[in-house]
Amino acid sequence: MNKKSLIGFVVGIPLLVIVLILIILLNEPEPEGISRGLAYKSAALLLTDRESLEKMPENQSYFSKQDQSVWYAKYMDYLYANGYLDPALMPADQETAQGFLTYQEAERLAEALAPGSGTNIHAGRKNRNKHITADEWWFLFEDLKKVLDKENQIKSIDVLLYGTPSNIRPSSSWTAYTSEGTFGFEGISLDSYIDWEVKVLVKGSEIIALKEAVSDSVTYRNAWLTSDGSQTFEVHLGSVVRSFPLEASLGQTEEFANQVADISLKRGKLQKVTMKKKKISGKVLAITDSTIEIENYGTLKFDKDFKVYRLYGQFEERTVSDILVGYDIQDFVVAHGRICAALLVREFDAKTIRVLLMNTNFQSIFHPSVTLSSQTGLILTYDGATVQVPPKAEVIIEPSDERLKNGRIVAAPLEKGGSIEVDSISRSYGTPSYDGTIEIRKNPEGLLLINELYLEDYLTKVVPSEMPDSYEKEALKAQAVCARTYAYRQIQSNTYSKYGAHVDDSTRFQVYNNLPTAGKTEDAVRETYGKLLFYGDTPVAAFYFSTSCGHTTDGSVWGGDPAQFPYLEGSLLQDGGEVLNLSTNSDFEQFIKNKDYPAYDSSFPMYRWETTVTNRQLEEEITEVGSILNITVVERGVGGIVKKLRVEGSDGVMTISGEGQVRAKLGNKYMTITRKDGSVMKKFDSLPSAYLAIDNQGVDDKNITTFHIYGGGFGHGVGMSQNGAQAMAKEGKSYEDILKFFYHGVQVCEAKQVKE
Repeated sequence: MNKKSLIGFVVGIPLLVIVLILIILLNEPEPEGISRGLAYKSAALLLTDRESLEKMPENQSYFSKQDQSVWYAKYMDYLYANGYLDPALMPADQETAQGFLTYQEAERLAEALAPGSGTNIHAGRKNRNKHITADEWWFLFEDLKKVLDKENQIKSIDVLLYGTPSNIRPSSSWTAYTSEGTFGFEGISLDSYIDWEVKVLVKGSEIIALKEAVSDSVTYRNAWLTSDGSQTFEVHLGSVVRSFPLEASLGQTEEFANQVADISLKRGKLQKVTMKKKKISGKVLAITDSTIEIENYGTLKFDKDFKVYRLYGQFEERTVSDILVGYDIQDFVVAHGRICAALLVREFDAKTIRVLLMNTNFQSIFHPSVTLSSQTGLILTYDGATVQVPPKAEVIIEPSDERLKNGRIVAAPLEKGGSIEVDSISRSYGTPSYDGTIEIRKNPEGLLLINELYLEDYLTKVVPSEMPDSYEKEALKAQAVCARTYAYRQIQSNTYSKYGAHVDDSTRFQVYNNLPTAGKTEDAVRETYGKLLFYGDTPVAAFYFSTSCGHTTDGSVWGGDPAQFPYLEGSLLQDGGEVLNLSTNSDFEQFIKNKDYPAYDSSFPMYRWETTVTNRQLEEEITEVGSILNITVVERGVGGIVKKLRVEGSDGVMTISGEGQVRAKLGNKYMTITRKDGSVMKKFDSLPSAYLAIDNQGVDDKNITTFHIYGGGFGHGVGMSQNGAQAMAKEGKSYEDILKFFYHGVQVCEAKQVKE
């Protein structure tokens, strides 16, 4: 090769490379963008949620009738309606929604959502009409999120994707079934990621974006397996069921029926099935967030992805809160020393209840020491040992007691039918005695006392503590059914599960064993044995209170949705139970100042009451507004109960919301309450009820403002008035008549008579 040729070759190669690069660059396809529909969806969800958008009236849509049901319409309609999108520039049609978003359009939308954020796009002349890349849009979205999502409602989570409508039938469109629950995924392509672990951006129940494919290998841990005997087996994952072919190498179909297992897949192909067949059973003694204590097995930790399955009736995945302490109605699947799954195998029958006994004066659930005795003698069980204690001999237990080495001692009467005295606490009638067993548990804060007994025996000591045994039998029977229903729900609620109990014995639940039982109350419990109040197939929230003002209120008194309590409507306490409109202050004042307004409760002293209070007294509790100038009722609920108070002061204005807060804030230690019969009550820190009217009586020469309060009733006013029930029983009404008057649309029956 001559010199000239060599130079040409050396120079020509780089030129050829440059030409090839230019050709590649000129012919490289433009990076894929993001559809306007998906971008507009994500923008709308920065400001609202899908559930709210679905409630928008159809007649306000910018789309044609045939396009209003398309997934993107509601998001774009929201942006149009609030001025973030201009329908003249971005028409409400399919072509707009399915086209790609440009830099200029992204800039305009960002500026509308958060002025100043559009400058992050840099939509210059050259690229203003080009498609913005998906990555650039999501970078911009993160900037907008920092400005608009102040409460961090949009979250990034990792999920295992069980399925979509492409593999789960029947199912709703745009529904993703995942390890973290069910989500919508409108406008997003997820089908190819079934049986993957993916990172998604969500708000509420809607996926905004697929951020990352984390792994194509997944293990569905502690899944429930079933088989119909064919060459497939079913895997229950959350609310869906997946079917997989059974290869011979994995085992026989009968081995897969009704078992817990880990299911491993790679790119949707079954790799391994790890069966977990070891089961234990026993009474549950306590449950925490990470452990469960089972009688005879001690405390065991939950496995990762611990599951709860209900096997009786219709199969269903449930939650830890469905495992009931004090019951052995569940089996437990164990592997490697951990609890993998709880199997609810029998229906809850509410035969027993576990009650935390508080100390004297009901100040604490913890005791510095415990002293027990029994007229018949005791049997103590601890650490595998059983010891007898002679009749009337005292047993003293301190936190350092060696017998508590393994955490608990159980005391039972030596003879059947005997009771246990707890000499270290006092109740209104003296030293209390208890049926059933007493369990002493060691806790870092002191000793816990748990009384386990039959529910019906528990009720015989609740009813006289909640209603005088001098009351009519039918009123006591109504109280017994309310108390039983209330207890039934409390057992299921697991409020004290970490301490191994269902309720305590204070007014926080139902007062238990504060007064001695009586034959009349025992008869009331026995004659209503097992009877509960149901609305449909659900036990009701059987709230009750002492005395009405002549009208009850609905279930919204504590700020909730009254639709959750359709049986608590509120009504006038007269035959027929009509509802008075007492929503205005003038109407309610006229009603509450009438001491003789006819109602079932009208003969009781607390039917009407009144008191006087000064601003100086109120300022000890209400400190936020300076010197109080005026108090006004600004919202009343059903029956006229106060839901909101406006307090005006020298330093500002505040609102007091809720029946409990109104009573607490307006009550004080100086208050003297005069009842309807002229008798007085003192040292009453809270007002008897929130059925009240306030009369500002002006300012005296010492700059003190006096408020006169006219009120009626005693208690929250929801559900059954106990004194109203007594008056109805005196008129000859049965306990079922009474209950159906106060709780609308209910039935009185045993749990086993109601289909779940």
